[in-house]
Amino acid sequence: MRSLLRRIGAESPSWPYVAPFALYLGLLAAASILPVRAGILYPLRIVLVAAALLWWSRSLVRLNASRWGASILLGVAVFVIWIGPDLLWPSYRSHWLLQNQLTGKVASSIPAAEQVNMSFLVWRVLGSVVLVPIIEELFWRAWLMRYLISRDFLKVPLGAYAAQAYWIAAVLFASEHGPYWDVGLAAGVLYNWWLIQTRNIADCIVAHAATNACLAVYVLAAGQWQYWP
Repeated sequence: MRSLLRRIGAESPSWPYVAPFALYLGLLAAASILPVRAGILYPLRIVLVAAALLWWSRSLVRLNASRWGASILLGVAVFVIWIGPDLLWPSYRSHWLLQNQLTGKVASSIPAAEQVNMSFLVWRVLGSVVLVPIIEELFWRAWLMRYLISRDFLKVPLGAYAAQAYWIAAVLFASEHGPYWDVGLAAGVLYNWWLIQTRNIADCIVAHAATNACLAVYVLAAGQWQYWP
């Protein structure tokens, strides 16, 4: 991992794909130790990551999705997959394979006071629906899936298929989602497949944004805060 990070310096072609996501994860990790309330810290995180995205990666972001309708439908399908097991089997998520010392527990980091703070909720929705799909799709599918095929990833076309790269990216994407790794794996498999079908990262961003938008509506309407860790 250290050698990988050394290769991804500011002069590397990987940097615009990796840096915003890495910054987001770093700020997320720092949130647990900083004595700042979520209502301030989360908007600050979104502003900083959005600034990094604009500074380093703006040339990579295109709203040129070729299959808007199908991408949105795929995103909605992933949302159904995400909440479906918990609706069908209420005790499903408590299984030790899903909640353990490695994956963590199902819980929301959003304090009760922020759950009724409209300003915070607007930032939270913007972050999950607009920013996160962009930085995650640039990292997981526009960069990692190609980098696993060849270190000279820019020569690998978007949507190129290699079984090893496909499944490693899906599994790592799943691991990012803690006790929701099972549905995270399903989402990773489907988003990876969609990139192969469309060969367009914008379609994956639209699908991911649709999933997160549905999830945001569900969280706010049903009070299911555990889906917002």
